[in-house]
Amino acid sequence: MPTRLVHLAVDCADAPRIARFWAELLGWSITVEDAEESYLEDPAAPAVGLSFGPVPEPKTVQNRLHLDLASASPEHQGELVARSLDLGARRIDIGQGDVPWVVLADPEGNEYCVLEPRPAFAATGPIAALALRTADPVGLAPFLSAAVGWPVFWWRNRELALLRPPAAGLPWLAMVSTDEPKTVKNRIHLDVAPYEGEEIAGGVARLTAMGARPADIGQGDGVPWTVLADPQGNEFCVLTARPDRQAAPSGHPPDQG
Repeated sequence: MPTRLVHLAVDCADAPRIARFWAELLGWSITVEDAEESYLEDPAAPAVGLSFGPVPEPKTVQNRLHLDLASASPEHQGELVARSLDLGARRIDIGQGDVPWVVLADPEGNEYCVLEPRPAFAATGPIAALALRTADPVGLAPFLSAAVGWPVFWWRNRELALLRPPAAGLPWLAMVSTDEPKTVKNRIHLDVAPYEGEEIAGGVARLTAMGARPADIGQGDGVPWTVLADPQGNEFCVLTARPDRQAAPSGHPPDQG
């Protein structure tokens, strides 16, 4: 059974605080806020949301998955950086060197980038891309395409692969090469789900046949979702079926120059 991306899940020490930070920064609405989860989504395009959940483990390494924010002009980029800092973010150096984007960390240290204006991301909404650092982007791209339901659009050598979103208002999924080994559970991961009326077992079986494996991240018995790791060890969850809120393809693919 096919699956598609439904949201991004973020582990937090203080989930309500970090959810409020991102809601203010993105201009999104918090639709759930309780002891188990704080959830926010774009009221203009609520197809892929952000889910913040409490965990006891502290953040110890650079996240392998982070958000890239879109800007419409140099002035807008500056405004996003200033708003981030006012809300409690800080500038960080992760070895990016002299680049046109700005690297920041939210109040719990989760890295994100505020990109310079790029026509490629004019139709994505406030989040331009979900960027995953992994050992073999091109090798992983077909699996993630099957998991999130977005086609592979473009790749460069073995360093970068892109998945194209099916509609305006959605971010691209970018896989970027890294030599750093994965050492701990990812604090930010993808959640996918089968389409309405389909069984979770079918989606799990399909992804397992493509190279996923069961993963234990302390979820315990009896949860309604299944935790898997992709062929390069990145954890993700297969949730129960739910209605599809992603529209038909629109917009133009990025010009990679």
